[in-house]
Amino acid sequence: MEETTVTEISRRNFLKLGGGVAAGTVATVALPGQAQAAPADVGRMTLPYPHKVVTRARELRTNMPVNFNFPDAASPCTLIKMGRAVPGGVGPDKDIVAYSTLCTHMGCPVSYDTASRVFRCPCHYSTFDAELSGQMICGQATEDLPRIVLQYDAKTDTVTAVAVEGLIYGRQANVL
Repeated sequence: MEETTVTEISRRNFLKLGGGVAAGTVATVALPGQAQAAPADVGRMTLPYPHKVVTRARELRTNMPVNFNFPDAASPCTLIKMGRAVPGGVGPDKDIVAYSTLCTHMGCPVSYDTASRVFRCPCHYSTFDAELSGQMICGQATEDLPRIVLQYDAKTDTVTAVAVEGLIYGRQANVL
């Protein structure tokens, strides 16, 4: 009868050998002439935002909020024509801005106060400045409101939501 010798291998050496085999496999798959085209989104860190026409600039009234959802139906936002140029503002007067209306503290819905021109959270009293990029003024929140990036098309007079600066509350990514 023939004896079989068993060679013990350490965990470290097993992993080294396994890694070498995996690397060799990847190398053989990726040989020139055999590689297939990868889908365009493979390896992207972020997904592209949908573009959504929100309104026409001429339909807006100064300091009157317009509600919409972006980048999806579960993301409430508010657009405001401030009446004077503000940071990040678009439109003929650079005065149109928009923000997510989910408080960055615990996701409560904030509302725009036309008298003080700020967003207020009714849950824990955080306040955000609509004229200064949604900057947190006071309260429990530690982050500014996510700003909705807008584009203005002078030919069609349309204001379009194209991205979000900042993370919408409760999400790991803004585009699901």
